[in-house]
Amino acid sequence: MKKSAQITLFCAKNNPFMTRIVLFASGSGTNAENIARYFSGNEEISIPFIISNKKDAYVHERARRLGIPSFTFSKAEFDEGSPVLALLSASGIDYIVLAGFLLKVSQPLLDAYTGRIINIHPALLPKFGGKGMYGDRVHRAVVEAGEKESGITIHLIDENYDEGDIIFQATCPVLPEDVPEAVAAKVHALEYAYFPKVIEAVVKGENPENLIPATIK
Repeated sequence: MKKSAQITLFCAKNNPFMTRIVLFASGSGTNAENIARYFSGNEEISIPFIISNKKDAYVHERARRLGIPSFTFSKAEFDEGSPVLALLSASGIDYIVLAGFLLKVSQPLLDAYTGRIINIHPALLPKFGGKGMYGDRVHRAVVEAGEKESGITIHLIDENYDEGDIIFQATCPVLPEDVPEAVAAKVHALEYAYFPKVIEAVVKGENPENLIPATIK
């Protein structure tokens, strides 16, 4: 494990009523930043730190600017599980949220956080999911298939890619003239509008289907 910032571990004993969420991210970290900003100052839910599998991922810079510690673990450490779990356990982490995290979650993490690992996929599962389907690859496939709509799927993680229980979906239109970049922009808008709110609803035991629909044209 490599530190990109010094950290004082956040023990659950400090505030037993605070729900602690760790963000896993592999890339730029736009969703991670959006989630962190959403929960900033929240008295019930906190983001103690961010974890990545890439030491040069821009998410570390976003975390630094937000004043949130971040850590890097190697793929081998993620696969083995115990180094990551040791940090999560010591910090009283309740949920794991995947915000652009590209590694498959290993069995030790699945076992420790069953039903408490949340992911977002940039399409309407079960369509356009599975291994290798992420980012621009998804939007390109949606356009090439002539789909009339796309959207986001927020779901729990299990042993298989993109097959966990669906928590929430939101849609956006795909127009005949839309190129993959245009679809991506619409899907990103849905991600930013809904992902933090759905996380909050799950943590509080509320129904995310009651969220006010976002208007994406």
